[in-house]
Amino acid sequence: MLNRRDALLGAVVALTGSGLAISAMAAGEAIPEPVGSVDVTKLMQAGPLEDMVMGKADAPVTIIEYASMGCSHCADFTAHTLPAIKAKYINTGKAKLIFRELPLESRSTGIFMLARCVTKERYYPFIETLFGHQEQWLQIADIKSYLLQTSKLAGLTQDQFTACLANQDLLNKVNAGRERALKEFGITGTPTFFINGKKYVGALSLAQMSAIIENELASPR
Repeated sequence: MLNRRDALLGAVVALTGSGLAISAMAAGEAIPEPVGSVDVTKLMQAGPLEDMVMGKADAPVTIIEYASMGCSHCADFTAHTLPAIKAKYINTGKAKLIFRELPLESRSTGIFMLARCVTKERYYPFIETLFGHQEQWLQIADIKSYLLQTSKLAGLTQDQFTACLANQDLLNKVNAGRERALKEFGITGTPTFFINGKKYVGALSLAQMSAIIENELASPR
C-alpha cells in the first residue's frame, strides 16, 4: 500500500502527464539515421554511479539516455514520449531504459545528487516530477527551498537533504560521469540517445523512436 509520501509524489507525476494520449506509431515513419556508434561493451559498463535501469534487464533493446535537468527537449521527451515508450516497449519486456546524468549547469548537478539520495524506487519519479515542473523551478531564485520541498515528498528529511548536497564523493561521481560521457562517447549536447549502441543526437519524436525500436526488434541477433 502506498504511504502518504508515495501518494503525494505519484500525484505530482500524474499531474504532469494528465491527459497525455498514447499516440499510435506513424505508419511508414522513416527510421532516423544514427550519427555514429560506440563500443557497446564500454557503453554498457556503468560509470562511477550505478546505472538506474527501467525495465527488464534482458530486454532485447537497450535505450541509454544522457540528459540534463535544464534541457527543454529532455523534459519534453520525459513528458510526451516516454509514457508511450514505457507502455509499448518497456513494460512489455521489449526494451529497457538507462538514464544517465549529464548535468550542464549547477542546478542540474544538485538535482541529480538528490535523485541519487532518494530510494531507488523513487529515483525515476523524482526525475520525472522535476522535468514536469522544469519551467517553474528554472525561474525560481530560491531553488534550494523548492528542491527541499520536492525532496521531502520523495522521503528525504531536511538533514538528509543537507547532507546529500554536501556529499563531496557523490558530487565527484556525478561530475566524473559527465566527463566520461563527453570524452569516451563524444556527447556534445542533450538529449543524446544510444539505442543498442547506435547514437542519436537531439529530440526524437514518439514515431521516430518507435521506428528505431521496431527496426532493432526485427534485426537478427
